[in-house]
Amino acid sequence: MRFALTATFAACSFRRTIHRFLRDEAGSYVIVSSLLMPVLIGTTALGTEVGMWLYNRQTLQSAADSAAISGATAHYYGADIQTAAKALAASYGYIDGVNGVSVTIDRPPTSGNYTGNVDAVEVIVSKPQPPLFSVLFHINNFNIVGRAVAMAHIASGCTLSLNKTVSGGTSVQGSAQVNLTGCNMYVNSNHDTSALDVSGTANVHANSVDVVGAISGVDNITVSQDIATDQPPLSDPYADTQVPSYSGCDSHNYTAKSTVTINPGVYCGGMQINAGAVVTLNPGIYYLDQGSLMVNGGGTLTGDGVTLVFTSSTGNNYATATINGGATVNLTPPTDGPTAGITFYGDPNMPTGTTYKFNGGADQYFGGAVYLPKGSVNFAGGSSTKTGCTQIIGDTITFTGDSNLGIDCTNYHVKPVGSAVAKLVE
Repeated sequence: MRFALTATFAACSFRRTIHRFLRDEAGSYVIVSSLLMPVLIGTTALGTEVGMWLYNRQTLQSAADSAAISGATAHYYGADIQTAAKALAASYGYIDGVNGVSVTIDRPPTSGNYTGNVDAVEVIVSKPQPPLFSVLFHINNFNIVGRAVAMAHIASGCTLSLNKTVSGGTSVQGSAQVNLTGCNMYVNSNHDTSALDVSGTANVHANSVDVVGAISGVDNITVSQDIATDQPPLSDPYADTQVPSYSGCDSHNYTAKSTVTINPGVYCGGMQINAGAVVTLNPGIYYLDQGSLMVNGGGTLTGDGVTLVFTSSTGNNYATATINGGATVNLTPPTDGPTAGITFYGDPNMPTGTTYKFNGGADQYFGGAVYLPKGSVNFAGGSSTKTGCTQIIGDTITFTGDSNLGIDCTNYHVKPVGSAVAKLVE
C-alpha cells in the first residue's frame, strides 16, 4: 500500500514539473534564437554577397565606359580600336579570355540607338559571377555585364597661334570685337602673364578659349563653355602637308588693272591687284615666288578651289601678303589634292615672324585654312554675313579690328584644329 502511494505521488510530481516547464517563458529567446540563427546568418551573408555583386557591377561598368571612350578616340585617329579598348579594360582587371571574362568591341554598335552608326564604338564587358552563400538559395552561376557606347569629335578651333614662348601669341587690341561662331581659340604660348592678351576695350566671344600659359584681360572674354589655362599645346594640323614642287616663272611682277581671269602657275615677284581691278582665279595652285600679294582698296580678288602658296625659290625674300581696307576678297580652297582645305599656305622654311596683313574688313572672306605657320598674322575683318568656315593658323595672330570667323566646314575638307574629345552616348 505504501509503495502504491509513493508511486502515485512521484507520477503527479513529474507531471507538475513538466507542466511548469512547459509554461515557463524564461530563457525562451535562447531557443528561438537558436532556431533562427541559420536564417539570420544566411540573410546577412546574402546581403554581403549582393553588395559584392553591385560593387563588381559598378567596376565592370566603369571598365566598359572607359574602354568605349578609348576605342572611340582610337577610331577617330585611325588607330586600332580593338587594341585600345581591350588595353583599357585590362587596366581595370578585365582581360579578354581570362577567368571567363569577355570583352567585345563593335563598330558600329549591334544594339541601341546607335546601331549602324560607323562613328560609334560599343564595348560589352562580361564576367561570370559564381554564387557563394547564395548557393543555399539555389542561385546558379550568372554573368555580370557592362555596356557602353562612345563617339569622338574634335573640339573645333577657328584660330591657333603656334609660337610656344612669346608674349601675345594671340592678341586682341584696341576696340576689336572678335566673334568666333561655334568654335574655339587656341594659344600654344606658355608665357606666364600674357600668352593671350586682350587689351583696351577689345572683346573675344568664343565657344571656348584654351591657352598653354596665362591670359591678360580675361574679363574681356565671353565663352559658352570654358576658359582654360595650363593646357597642353596643340600639334600643327597641317604640318605634314606636302605642296607639289614648282620651277620657272609663268609671270613676273603681275599687276591687274582691269577685269581679268588668270590661271594657276608660278608668279615670280608676286601679284598686285589695283583699285578697280576684278581678278578671278581659276581653280588650282598659285605659287607666289618672292614679292607680295597686294590687294589695294577698291580691288577685287575671287576664286573657288584655289591655294595661294607663299614661298621663295632662293630661300630669301619669301612672299608676303597685304590686303588693304576696302578690298573685296572671296576665296575658297580645293576640296581634294595635296592642298585640300587650304586657301593660303606659307612655306614653313620662311623666317619666323614674316608679316601678313589682312585688313580688308567686312568684304574679306577666306574659306578654309589661312595656314601661315611662321607668319605674324594681322587680321581685321571677315564677313559678318557669312559665318562659313575660316581657320587662321600662324606663329602669332593679332586682331586689330572687328572679326567674324566660323567653323561650318562641312564642304571645305579642312583638317580639324583641336584635340579629339570622346564622350559616352549610351
